[in-house]
Amino acid sequence: MGEGRERRGNGSAEKQLFSQFVALRKWLQQRGFSSKLLVPAHFSDTGRGLMTLQPIKADDLVISLPEKCLLTTSTVLRSYIGEYIERWKPPVSPLLALCAFLISERHFGQRAEWKPYIDVLPQRYTCPAYFSDEVINLLPGSLSGKALEQRAVVQELHSSSLDFFSSLQPLFSQPVESVFTHDALRWAWCSVNTRTVYMEHLHSPYMSRERNVYALAPYLDLLNHCPAIQVKASFSHVSRCYEIRSVQGCKRFQQAFICYGPHDNQRLLLEYGFVAPGNPHSVVYVDQVILQQCICITDINQLAQKLLFLKKNDFLANLTLSLDGPSWRLMTTLRLLSLKTEQYPFWKSVLLGAVVSQDREEWSVDAALRLCHYLMVDNTKALDKISQLTERADTSLKEQLAVVEWLRREEQGILGLNQEMLQSLQKQLLPSRQNSMHNLL
Repeated sequence: MGEGRERRGNGSAEKQLFSQFVALRKWLQQRGFSSKLLVPAHFSDTGRGLMTLQPIKADDLVISLPEKCLLTTSTVLRSYIGEYIERWKPPVSPLLALCAFLISERHFGQRAEWKPYIDVLPQRYTCPAYFSDEVINLLPGSLSGKALEQRAVVQELHSSSLDFFSSLQPLFSQPVESVFTHDALRWAWCSVNTRTVYMEHLHSPYMSRERNVYALAPYLDLLNHCPAIQVKASFSHVSRCYEIRSVQGCKRFQQAFICYGPHDNQRLLLEYGFVAPGNPHSVVYVDQVILQQCICITDINQLAQKLLFLKKNDFLANLTLSLDGPSWRLMTTLRLLSLKTEQYPFWKSVLLGAVVSQDREEWSVDAALRLCHYLMVDNTKALDKISQLTERADTSLKEQLAVVEWLRREEQGILGLNQEMLQSLQKQLLPSRQNSMHNLL
């Protein structure tokens, strides 16, 4: 699911993809899927998606996918892998069970029951799990750490599952080491992480205690994300189908969208591998490292004390700049950092929105402007590096660089707006300063 999951450019690839979707629809129809409202199409802005053949009204059913069409851990336990999972101790996680099944089905090719679905899954993803150190270093600092964590999670899952994979050897004619490779697991992990819908399942004694909320939904997972769209999505225990209903409706021959939630672009890139242009939920994060580099406090001990106070009171997390300007948390943090020693008793007033003094307010606005400038310079350097790397990149690297470039450009736009707002505020404060000086004279 999601924008720009995989964009295929040449005509032969498009024809092959079309024939694969025809095969998928026939396969789903054999399992009870009957909807003819949506058809696959290629869109210039999002790549492949689903187009409406009829107008969709508010509260209309957009798609209804029968339970038999959903790939869940129940599907896996009923399959040829089921008996191996049931025997394995300690129990595998729901995520690993789904990954192992996807890898196996892809390996079996023509013999695989789920071949029509496997065929339309992307061959690779633009999630950070696929990124090299070089690409991760181009991400904003707040995101690069999470990207490294994601890559490490996949690596750890692979290394910790080798014994389980070995137990599946009787199913394969070639060594399992060549089937369940790190690359294969990464592909399966990203398939599950980016394409599953939320669906709660009863706990199975053959699965670990981790929450089992995954369901791969063929065809339905072609619906792209749009932050402005509202839908109702859930599994109906009456119809035994996973259903999506429109809240706003959709015109005929337009792309049908769903919304994954009010996620900013960093979250979308991390979890789904794409960026939503013009995302109203998007923000630029300010971490402690950037904060310390941009504030003017020469007394190291005083700075350390202030940062310790802010950390204890949970003020150093979620500091952001958005389309609406600097967040309340960011400006409050800057105002607290601006306080002189004799002004410390007024910190509670700052939390309530009070301005302690004119010069401290100016200090805070100046600090916010320095943060904007620092982040804009960082974005410019990253974009220059992306441009250089793109010239000699292969197709896979170009796809990764493109999504990072989108993120950086979106954030650069937010920073530009914030700079204008803060400069305007700075000018508003200037007359007050001049009036104060005039009164002193």
